[in-house]
Amino acid sequence: MSTGAPVGSRPHTFVVAPSATGRRLDLVLAAEFPQVSRTQFSRHVSAGAVTVNGKLAAPSRKLRAGQVIVWTPPAPQPSLELRAQDIPLQVVYEDASLVVLDKPAGLVVHPAAGHEDGTLVNALLAHCRDLRGIGGELRPGIVHRLDKDTSGLLVVAKDDATMVALGADFKIHRVRRVYDALVVGRPPRAAGKIDTLHGRDPHDRKRFTTRVKTGRRAITNWRLVEDMGRAALLQAELQTGRTHQVRVHLAALGCPILGDATYGRSPRDAAVREIAHTLGRQALHARVLGFYHPKTGAWLEFQSEPPADFSAALDSLRILAADDRAKADTRPQSGKGG
Repeated sequence: MSTGAPVGSRPHTFVVAPSATGRRLDLVLAAEFPQVSRTQFSRHVSAGAVTVNGKLAAPSRKLRAGQVIVWTPPAPQPSLELRAQDIPLQVVYEDASLVVLDKPAGLVVHPAAGHEDGTLVNALLAHCRDLRGIGGELRPGIVHRLDKDTSGLLVVAKDDATMVALGADFKIHRVRRVYDALVVGRPPRAAGKIDTLHGRDPHDRKRFTTRVKTGRRAITNWRLVEDMGRAALLQAELQTGRTHQVRVHLAALGCPILGDATYGRSPRDAAVREIAHTLGRQALHARVLGFYHPKTGAWLEFQSEPPADFSAALDSLRILAADDRAKADTRPQSGKGG
């Protein structure tokens, strides 16, 4: 059992449980302190920041029940893998603990293969002058993510304590997240709840699907905001927060998100297809984000209007709908003569 969430560089002590017998030291540490990755713990162990019964050990050391583990997090150091970059950010709210951002579409959140820099994290390293770091590294804490081509609100932690508290609230769904989505086609009713299992597609590991026998439960509440005949504007509120959840669920509803190349389909309607092509991304925007502040306990809620490209696509769909209604009004009425 650990003594608490890591804060600063004070030591943290716990006793190895019987269930952890035979497991690697770095894996047990990562399970005990989930806000720090196994890779980071391997570096900490190798640097002498961890002892087992008072002695240094290798990351691969197999543990026994009853052994006493002491971890002293090193003071945050600039990450060797990340560099600060002066990338413009739209900051909605900021204090000493966290920052809320309105992310533009096209910006990757975290460095990964193929996106080593030019990300939101690189921008935050340049922006946050009071960053205290996560897991012993001078980096911001990504509490939740938005896909590269999804725009809208997200919150980032500046320190371990905030990361742990927000992460726990996201895990138990004590947050509010609402998305605007332009979808192809018309939903079957005015509102509803999608409650499914959610897991990786066995045929394509980059995709997720509801068609799994085992997986994590995923729940999305949705409502129709505007019916435009060939397309619709929906709002989707997450009750859970699985990867690609809104995109997967709306596709399963029979209304894939406009421009979603992964879960959607190219619209058969040429005019709608052209609008999707002009948009060039999935028409998904994180409009509302609400959560309890980890330090004050106050409820914070933020709203963001969709960006210009989303609004332009919506306007184009409205023009199509108006044209369709005008054509319908001018068609001769069929019926029996008197």
